[in-house]
Amino acid sequence: MNARPTPHRRATTAVRRLLSAGLAVFAAAFLVATPAGALALPTAKEFVSNLDLDCYKTTPYQPPAVTLSLRHINPVLANQPPVQVTLGQREQLCVPVAKNNVIPPATVLDYVRYVDLSCYQVTGPQINLPLALRHLNPVLQGLPGLSVTLNAPQQLCVPVAKNGVVPPADVLRVVSHIDLLCYGHTPNPAMNKALNLTQLNPVLVNQIPPRTVQVGAARQLCVPVQKSGDQIPSDVFGIVRWVDLEKFDVTGPTTPIVSLNVKHLNPVLANLPAEDLRLTGATQLAVPVSKNGAVPPA
Repeated sequence: MNARPTPHRRATTAVRRLLSAGLAVFAAAFLVATPAGALALPTAKEFVSNLDLDCYKTTPYQPPAVTLSLRHINPVLANQPPVQVTLGQREQLCVPVAKNNVIPPATVLDYVRYVDLSCYQVTGPQINLPLALRHLNPVLQGLPGLSVTLNAPQQLCVPVAKNGVVPPADVLRVVSHIDLLCYGHTPNPAMNKALNLTQLNPVLVNQIPPRTVQVGAARQLCVPVQKSGDQIPSDVFGIVRWVDLEKFDVTGPTTPIVSLNVKHLNPVLANLPAEDLRLTGATQLAVPVSKNGAVPPA
């Protein structure tokens, strides 16, 4: 017959169980905690509402003929069918700026300053989708909304690094998955507002001085898509799916001609060759908007 455990043995066993449970909880907490020195992820609202891109016409370049299958990931467009596109000629490089000296808060600045998008001509089917847009950036929130009807896709804008300056690993994990399909739309209402733009990316901050532009007609809505083969981490997906940018025409002072070398960051396009380009003049400003009242979560 087995001896019954003594009170001392029962107490010792209980202590061991408590210690084991405590160590398991500690280990689980350690596994999900942000590593020391890692940047905290901004919320979707923080990231998107502070993302403004200064879009420059570039010298022409035809990339290899890559065909991509794209699916819409914003909740408002999630029921739209997948779109197949083939990369056409590069038309623009869009780089991050601040408007009217309102610098993004520290929680998001280290992310948005590395959002550089190279935009390529694409074609696709008409969708004829009416949308109500509202400005998200604090500088523009007092402006009226826009009612537009999306027509056909005109550009695909994908993430790149300039002159070998690759974002830090925490930042790269987010910005490498920002792919935007830009649709032409009607009508094309004008903002009719002067804005001062200041470069944020380290490569251009000392090459293009602050300048004031006049913002004109709204031309394209750029909406987030996911390329087939791109595995987006769930926490990153919760941010990039809300990146909707409206492109407005701009006029302003002549900007310096800047020579750059860009390399693709998205895993699906990472094997494409690096591209040399020159910025030949600013043409548009892309600013964050929400669609049909669906606002990025805070």
